[in-house]
Amino acid sequence: MSTPTLEQVNSALAGVNDPEIKRPITELGMVDDVVITDAGVVNVKVLLTVAGCPLKDTINRDVTAAVTAVPGVTGVELELGVMTPEQRAALGETLRGGQAQREIPFGQPGNLTKVYAIASGKGGVGKSSVTVNLALALAAQGMKVGIVDADIYGHSVPAMLGVADTRPTQVDDLIMPVPTASGVSVISIGMLKPRRDQVVAWRGPMLDRALVQMLADVFWGDLDVLLLDLPPGTGDVAISLGQHLPSAEVIVVTTPQEAAAEVAERAGTMASMMHQRVIGVVENMAYLPCPHCEAEGKEHKLEIFGSGGGERVARTLSQRFGYDVKVLGSLPIDVSLREGGDDGKPVVESNPTSPAAEVIHRIARDLSGRGRGLAGMQLGLTPTSKF
Repeated sequence: MSTPTLEQVNSALAGVNDPEIKRPITELGMVDDVVITDAGVVNVKVLLTVAGCPLKDTINRDVTAAVTAVPGVTGVELELGVMTPEQRAALGETLRGGQAQREIPFGQPGNLTKVYAIASGKGGVGKSSVTVNLALALAAQGMKVGIVDADIYGHSVPAMLGVADTRPTQVDDLIMPVPTASGVSVISIGMLKPRRDQVVAWRGPMLDRALVQMLADVFWGDLDVLLLDLPPGTGDVAISLGQHLPSAEVIVVTTPQEAAAEVAERAGTMASMMHQRVIGVVENMAYLPCPHCEAEGKEHKLEIFGSGGGERVARTLSQRFGYDVKVLGSLPIDVSLREGGDDGKPVVESNPTSPAAEVIHRIARDLSGRGRGLAGMQLGLTPTSKF
């Protein structure tokens, strides 16, 4: 058996992506040295971005598997080192694409990432549950999806994804979003706090800076979809989002009851005031399937929180805006939806055939059918005079 060549080994390593940055480790300067012995043993030194990299075991496994598959390799000895400050600075320069200062990529002309802001008029309507499960349903269709947990005070998204105790890796002045088993990447203010139980007590300017940091200082890569879980109501974060990402499209979450529908209309109107387009309404907790009737093969819906809230919000916003705002879907009260959020195993993965999961998958299919493109995006032009 012939000894493998350096070109063959480097080619194999080029197929290994950093699990956080999602780019080849050879391209990122992480492969420090490769030595091949006459006996076919390959010694590889890979540099981690930071000491104690949370995904070093994944890198170890992927590198070992890739090199072992090269014909003629009889063994792999992998050494993991750590980048020097100079090497990290060079990596940061590579990720920034030569730009001296980070800008919000999703607000730049020509960016094709679909940005959906999930809003609600009040808390407790299941907005975060909708965000998390919708993200996973979109990812299940092969899309690259990211989540910004912009609910600064009530940041529950990391716990719902099972990564509440995970901290993001920082490379120079760039932050890597935390990857999840589903492939969805997430960043939350909860991940940037020193302690999980620490209270965030910020006002306007600090909230704006936190939002900008999660959008501009995080290396998201090339996403198909970015979801933002907004705080309930029409406060500082909603205003900041409208200023920084006016091309974001808004999905309003409500429950059927009158009180929730009325304030949900305000959240949608606020988005329109910030020149954002409201594309639809999701009605959560729409009804409870009667368990006794189900056991008898009958269909009976118990409308615990009333009915018609989602339709009312969609109808009112359509009249106000002059374009069609439709109900994207009505989610039933589903115990597995709540359990999935508590256990960090969202229902679209843990119980994909449940009633709530099926509705969410249908909403995701409708959204993914809209595709990526520049149609409808603002050009960022301001008229200076009239003809």
